[in-house]
Amino acid sequence: MRILTHPHDASPNFSKLSLSLATTSEEVREVQRLRYKVFIETMGLSALANDEGLDQDEFDAYCDHLIVRDTKSLKVVGTYRILGPNSARDLGRYYAEREFDLARLENIRGSIAEAGRACIHPDYRSGAVIMLLWAGLAAFMRRERCSHLIGCASVSLADGGHNAAAIYHQLQPQEFAPREYHVQPILAFPFGSMDQHHHANMPPLLKAYLRAGAWICGEPAWDPDFHSADFFVMLPLANLGQRYARHYRME
Repeated sequence: MRILTHPHDASPNFSKLSLSLATTSEEVREVQRLRYKVFIETMGLSALANDEGLDQDEFDAYCDHLIVRDTKSLKVVGTYRILGPNSARDLGRYYAEREFDLARLENIRGSIAEAGRACIHPDYRSGAVIMLLWAGLAAFMRRERCSHLIGCASVSLADGGHNAAAIYHQLQPQEFAPREYHVQPILAFPFGSMDQHHHANMPPLLKAYLRAGAWICGEPAWDPDFHSADFFVMLPLANLGQRYARHYRME
């Protein structure tokens, strides 16, 4: 399957962008190289460094990989991977189950798509890339007849965790999922004596989820590998509507 879009200006780069799904192993490696650059090199996660320069795990083989490409340079400048319900069943789990107990979601498990490893090249963070990726997510969910999108949005703990604590405590009531959709972190983020009144600086991905109509499904988990607090988010497709898809032609 290819997702086709009208080319879109990527200001300030004045490039054209295209959206597709990876169809070859080389395209998946391109995705993994971008993820390595952004997640491991930029974040300085030396413990995850490798000679291949690829960010990869066992989930990649089961996922569809959205690709945003600069059609002028042919570089992959944005990506998202999506694990559909059938692939999750074949694999035996969703990625989020490494960090959260999803027992409360059992009744909708067959209609859940999971998005992860959202990654945009630093030179292309003007907003156009994330809009294309959201359009691709919406198209995938409709194709697979999924009613809910889940994922983990990470908040760095470089400041000792004060920002993550402030984000959680300053969320508005309507930004939390109904109680029946709450999940439990396996390794809970240790709030401790952190300053919850600290100014909350919400990462762009988490902000984008909330603006699209997503819910936070309880307290965040602690991811010691990526040194982050991970917020479990759920986005009902009905909440997303046409906001992120109406500007693009998708087939």
